[in-house]
Amino acid sequence: MAEFSAKDVKELRERTGAGMMDSKKALEENNGDMEAAVDWLRTKGLAAAAKKASRTAAEGLVGVTVDGVEGAVVEVNSETDFVAKNEQFQDFVAKVTTLALGTEQTVEALKAAPYPEGGTVEEKLTENISTIGENQGIRRVAKVAVDNGAVVSYVHNAAAPNMGKIGVLVALESEAGADVLEPLGKQLAMHIAAAAPLALTGEELDPETVERERAIATEKAAESGKPAEIVEKMVDGAIAKYRKENALLSQVFVMDNKTKIEDVVAQAAKEAGSPIALKAFVRFQLGEGIEKKEDDFAAEVAAAVAG
Repeated sequence: MAEFSAKDVKELRERTGAGMMDSKKALEENNGDMEAAVDWLRTKGLAAAAKKASRTAAEGLVGVTVDGVEGAVVEVNSETDFVAKNEQFQDFVAKVTTLALGTEQTVEALKAAPYPEGGTVEEKLTENISTIGENQGIRRVAKVAVDNGAVVSYVHNAAAPNMGKIGVLVALESEAGADVLEPLGKQLAMHIAAAAPLALTGEELDPETVERERAIATEKAAESGKPAEIVEKMVDGAIAKYRKENALLSQVFVMDNKTKIEDVVAQAAKEAGSPIALKAFVRFQLGEGIEKKEDDFAAEVAAAVAG
């Protein structure tokens, strides 16, 4: 049997970008010879992932899944929208989203989870990068759950069942039946997809974001030339408006443009004859916050000629 250490496997993985099991097999097949193992991986098309990993992956899919009173949402990125339509990629998204239900709410835990067809999620991802030919990555994962009630999902711009450009989960705590909670949850999820709230309540908004808004409001108010006490009231008013417009419960329902979300839930509870609490929500929009690289083709040609 070939002699090599775990350190050798790690080095080969770092050099080639191949998965752990592929790296181990490469060393076994080549009697522990590192360079021969590198060549072996290259001939198998398993060493290409390293170079592809430097490319920006801002496309892909958001997958959602619900199992009883818990749900998970995962964003898996690719370089192009074309890959998002690939059946192999979609199958991967569906499986890792389901696996997310049974793991901790971190990308690291999800990558380390056993993949149904063998190896780990991370190893399967590396294999997909090699076989599909584009950089891909699991960007984020989130879960919601209730003790009693329903978790309802919604996908906007669906590319396949339970996956698309925007994925939403809504958690409703209640003794009411599914005939009440499912349609209510679906309406709320559609509102969330459209209105993009930042938190459940105004108090739960990110303090740093609120302070940034306060600084902007202060600068604008100061330009009015009004007395300090008036400026302070203007700033307080602007922040109150910001909290109201960005907190889900105080947002105006997009379907009638007049009722607050908290009142929509209260009315549903009244009609059902049972309390309903909107406990949590998650909204993932594909690629949000990722800075996409803009390629300047003319500059590339000029650089190539100059070189």
